[in-house]
Amino acid sequence: MEIIAAVSHPDSPFPMLETLDLGACRPDEVLVRIVATGICHTDLGCHSGHGMPVPHPIVLGHEGAGVVEQVGAGVSSLRAGDHVVLSGASCGHCRSCLAARPTYCREVMKLSFGGGRADGSSPLSQNGEPVAGAFFAQSSFASHVVVPARSAIRVPADLPLATLAPLGCGIATGVGTVLEALKVRPGDGIAIFGTGSVGLAGVMAAKLAGAFPIVAIDRSADRLALALELGASHAIAATPDTTAQLAALQPDGFAFSFNTTSAPEVFDAALACLANEGTAGFVARPNGPWVPNMGAMLGGGRRLQGILGGSAAPQLLIPQMIEFWRQGRLPFDRLITEYPFEQIGEAWQAFQSGSVVKPVLRMAEA
Repeated sequence: MEIIAAVSHPDSPFPMLETLDLGACRPDEVLVRIVATGICHTDLGCHSGHGMPVPHPIVLGHEGAGVVEQVGAGVSSLRAGDHVVLSGASCGHCRSCLAARPTYCREVMKLSFGGGRADGSSPLSQNGEPVAGAFFAQSSFASHVVVPARSAIRVPADLPLATLAPLGCGIATGVGTVLEALKVRPGDGIAIFGTGSVGLAGVMAAKLAGAFPIVAIDRSADRLALALELGASHAIAATPDTTAQLAALQPDGFAFSFNTTSAPEVFDAALACLANEGTAGFVARPNGPWVPNMGAMLGGGRRLQGILGGSAAPQLLIPQMIEFWRQGRLPFDRLITEYPFEQIGEAWQAFQSGSVVKPVLRMAEA
């Protein structure tokens, strides 16, 4: 079938809308009409070539939500008409997948960034030539996708899909990091570096967990003000003096820090602010050379913990986040700014500039 998709080319400032052909879904896949999809920093990096390497041209997008239109012959968990949020890629049969830890699937990098399915094929083509797809098993910058049924989570049909779309990655990463990976408990102090969608989701989750103090650190006064509204107990403007400010606030150090940035100096601060036996969680690689202070780690039993996708099983976490949102305890909708799909360039540039926290593209109604 013909679809409209935003295609990333190496020399384009943002993905461009083009007409592509989408292949039929396989027995373990479903065809989904995308209603909305979020834009994530991983999309920016992969488009520009500054993130994980991907083949080009490629259709990115990995925060899709939509309506199932067709199911493969082997699919029994979903049916046409179901509303779904799409999550990441996983093989379904390795040790991590079987332990409900799909973000650590042994094939996750290949399935997320390889430009195709496990067998290397892409469901996308243009004029008979393959176009890289299956980005995070979805490539949701498109009007329609075919995805593995295991990556589609059924959600209540009465809820707005444009609001739920970011649950597939950014919000799940922030919430999952705090609740699942770090397992923050009531009274634990946490310092959260960076107040984009992931960091702000972490702030909301820390409030849910009963953490105190919850300290947000950023250079943006507007983002810090929002962090306070969403549950941070303190907000600190990022300066070379940040470590001293954190030490004055919590002299014995924090049980946890959560670094959502890639700046080497922030990695230093996130480790330096820890209490003995504290854990520094991080979700991005340093963008320059960095060597951790091994003396501080050894002397105080401190830990560094890399975290993918919040270390959570999307089939379990996404329904839980929706219920928290229904209760008014996880107001992630406050992070979202919607754009029509055809305004992807405007949304892209607004996200790059930091003027919006989480842009969500809305497709034209069928």
